[in-house]
Amino acid sequence: MRLEGVLRVPSDKSISHRAIIIPAIAKGKTLIKNWLISEDTKATLNIFRQLGVPIYRQDEYVVVEGKGWEALQEPLDILDAKNSGTTARLVLGVLAGRPFFSVLTGDDSLKKRPMGRVLKPLKKMGLPYADGRNNAENLPIALRGGNLKGIDFFNEKASAQVKSAIILAGLQAEGITIISENRKSRDHTERMLKFFGAKITIKEDKNLYTVKVEGNQELTVSSDIEISIPADPSSAAFFTAGAVLLKDSKILLKEVLVNPTRDGFFRKLKEMGAKINYLNIRNLSNEPVADIEVEFSQLKGVKISPQEIPSLIDEIPILAIVATQAEGITEIRGAKELRVKESDRIKAIVENLQKMGAKIEELEDGMIIHGKTPLKGNVKIKTYNDHRIAMAFTIAGLIAEGPVELDNYECVAISYPSFFEDLKKLLK
Repeated sequence: MRLEGVLRVPSDKSISHRAIIIPAIAKGKTLIKNWLISEDTKATLNIFRQLGVPIYRQDEYVVVEGKGWEALQEPLDILDAKNSGTTARLVLGVLAGRPFFSVLTGDDSLKKRPMGRVLKPLKKMGLPYADGRNNAENLPIALRGGNLKGIDFFNEKASAQVKSAIILAGLQAEGITIISENRKSRDHTERMLKFFGAKITIKEDKNLYTVKVEGNQELTVSSDIEISIPADPSSAAFFTAGAVLLKDSKILLKEVLVNPTRDGFFRKLKEMGAKINYLNIRNLSNEPVADIEVEFSQLKGVKISPQEIPSLIDEIPILAIVATQAEGITEIRGAKELRVKESDRIKAIVENLQKMGAKIEELEDGMIIHGKTPLKGNVKIKTYNDHRIAMAFTIAGLIAEGPVELDNYECVAISYPSFFEDLKKLLK
């Protein structure tokens, strides 16, 4: 069994969310090419329709007719972010400055995820009213937005979702909003806002990344603007891992986002000895993309430091699978954020890999993996309804000494509805 062929994985989820949100608050028409259709992104689209923004299909495009901040309307019903943390947190940033009442909820998994990290800075900006479960730490959350003032905020957890929420609130606030972090988190919001001509300044040095946002901004599109969304590196990571692990494999993944805040997985695999090449590097709607060539490789264990975590946080489940087949020890530290993702991903990774016979030790903020270890098959994988756990352990099943069974394979639709079909195309 090997992987062979050419594939363009679905478009980037993070950028697809922002490609709805930012055009929705701008004045003008935006045409979005290669928009990702998944359960998460549809949640964002539906919320902005509820807020009164015309969004529709036109040939190969999703079209957003933004009419500016003032045109956003009080929703008639509860806004449902489904399973999407990005949707919930970024929408809170938008709603914070709007002078109307709204209620935001999500599915059972999202209701467990922390929202206080967004609401606390929003309250410092003057958010008039917000309340919810557990002192507004968890959804559902009711809020009434209003007049905000700029703040100076240190983004301690280097969370792109928190940073983006504050930026979106800052665009509506009086004065200047400054967000700084000592580990640069993914910067798609900043890049897209610049693409739309926003007054946003970025300063970057070795130990501090700072974003300065001017308040009371109206984004205006002078003529129809087109956003082209590249392929998602998090989705590409699963096939990259499969090709590196299965003998005689060679694949080409087309038009993959290689933004330095997102391609940490590929860089780390190269450090482990993987044969990975970036070809045809270019720019797409202010984001760097490349075609990625991957071949079967012999690997060695590595250390992953807290500073590296933001650029590969979503790929840690599949990185852990790869590490079981690398000679020596792989140590992952500073990844405590994984415990409050769609599932407790540290627990899910360790528990399932132990079932498969891997030598893995759970840490509060990561794990230690001893390789190289053959993986046992004929086990039932507990996905915790987490799409990344389901896809990572599907790849583990390809290299195991027998098949694995997922307790919920349908959850892959959260980010990658065609995952199993695409895998079949490459399997030889």
